[in-house]
Amino acid sequence: MADISAKLVKELRDKTGAGMSDCKKALEEAGGDMQRAEEVLRERGAATAAKRADKEAREGAIVAAQSDDKKIATLLEINCETDFVARSEGFVKFANAVAQLALKHRAASPADVLTLSMDADFDHLPVPKAVEMMVGRVGEKIEISRVALVENADGIAVAYIHPGAKLGSIVSLSGINGASSDPIGKDLAMQVAASSPIALERSQVPPHLVEQEADRLEKFYQDVVLLEQPFIRDNAKTVTDVLHEASTRVKSTLTVRSFVRFQLGER
Repeated sequence: MADISAKLVKELRDKTGAGMSDCKKALEEAGGDMQRAEEVLRERGAATAAKRADKEAREGAIVAAQSDDKKIATLLEINCETDFVARSEGFVKFANAVAQLALKHRAASPADVLTLSMDADFDHLPVPKAVEMMVGRVGEKIEISRVALVENADGIAVAYIHPGAKLGSIVSLSGINGASSDPIGKDLAMQVAASSPIALERSQVPPHLVEQEADRLEKFYQDVVLLEQPFIRDNAKTVTDVLHEASTRVKSTLTVRSFVRFQLGER
């Protein structure tokens, strides 16, 4: 058996993110060959992924990425089995790397993401192989369950992740550009995250819900229609009021085009 130095083990750990003991075992199996040791770790990751395929991955993170000009934003849900892993540095780094990759390639679904390859931090591995590698590192099932892509050529798409990474949103707002420092985009994204609207305006509310709530319809609209909700920072105002005030500030008519909201575990 090759004499495996602590320095070599650390080098493999720094490169792959695997545990020290796993790195040492991989190097021993590879006879000290670094490249082969990396392959051993990947093979073990694939084997672990196969074993855990039937497990439920209910924890994880909601992550987002946004272009510099704020015209494109991506929201993803990436799942694992426990909150302990979801909060780990390696999982968080991987989740955000996948979000950036999805943004770069304008991926609009998990299937789209799975056709891509990671960046240099993950050895340019195809995403499915990178997922297997991460499964080998953390010992839990990992899956990319939801992806949303929002583009707005004549405005901005603003992403917001609530602290804890269990809740996130994107709001598409026209009449403003990414250079503006006005907080309206972030305020509306926070509104969506906090107040769970199901529609932008009344006409978009599903008819069966309107029928169910016929006895309290006005109050129901105020609860679920974004433009009619009380503003989270000042409930004496509606979102429409705040939108009009922002339009005056930026000297442009602002219009909410759409929104997306992800809460961990919702389907």
